[in-house]
Amino acid sequence: MAMYETFFGMEHTPFVRDVPADKLYESHSFRETLGRLAYVADRQKFAVVTADPGCGKSTLIRRFYEELPKSEYIVLYLSDSKLTPRWFYKGLLDQLGLESRFYRGDSKRQLQQQVEIIRGVQHKKVVCILDEAHLLEKETLEEFRFLLNYRFDSMSPMAVVLVGQTELWTTKLKLQRYAAIRQRIDMYCVLPHLDRAECEKYIRSHLDYSGCQQELFTEKAVDEIYRSSTGIPRLINRICEKALMYAFQQNKRLVDDHMIRYVTEHEMLEARE
Repeated sequence: MAMYETFFGMEHTPFVRDVPADKLYESHSFRETLGRLAYVADRQKFAVVTADPGCGKSTLIRRFYEELPKSEYIVLYLSDSKLTPRWFYKGLLDQLGLESRFYRGDSKRQLQQQVEIIRGVQHKKVVCILDEAHLLEKETLEEFRFLLNYRFDSMSPMAVVLVGQTELWTTKLKLQRYAAIRQRIDMYCVLPHLDRAECEKYIRSHLDYSGCQQELFTEKAVDEIYRSSTGIPRLINRICEKALMYAFQQNKRLVDDHMIRYVTEHEMLEARE
């Protein structure tokens, strides 16, 4: 733990990445998106989720995975920007405990057969999550369409969730050459920045997790945090972490807007680049 925790009477470090998922603040949009993804999993649909960097995509995926009953679902997760179609199938088959065949077509049929077994024999639904999807080439994205198209009945063989930064939608899927993929999308979700009220609740929830009993940030300090972070949780974490360290060094029990401004101007250069 950093030195300021003891100074502020904390049991846990508040503004870090490894806060337990069930202790994290979840905005209305976050919970709504989780609900929509649960529907996608249940109905075996195709969804796209985008957000700006630092807005909670990884947290969303973690929560989504944790909330899916493992007695009903098998979840496959891939995150590889260099993923080719062949390695895409290999990655999925590896997670199912199968040795993938060399040729892409063989691997595809192998995966399709295994999904049929999971559905028909194990009576489970398959959910495939592909993270960092904004970095993928068209050829790999096309595989999802083929995978979802391989049967002509009303039931899709699996749920597919593409997760990526905002440009996945704005500069990729919106292009004409991706029209065939775009037309298959059943649900499009966006994780927005937090608003001012949510920013305050976010800070409060992290302080509650830390075990700190007192208010540490003034109202004006929260205004300044919100202004500087534009409501991006990752930046809120960074600003609050540096502000608490600075307050500890200055022997101050309360963080005000002047201290936030000092921290953002002197220690947050990377956030403004």
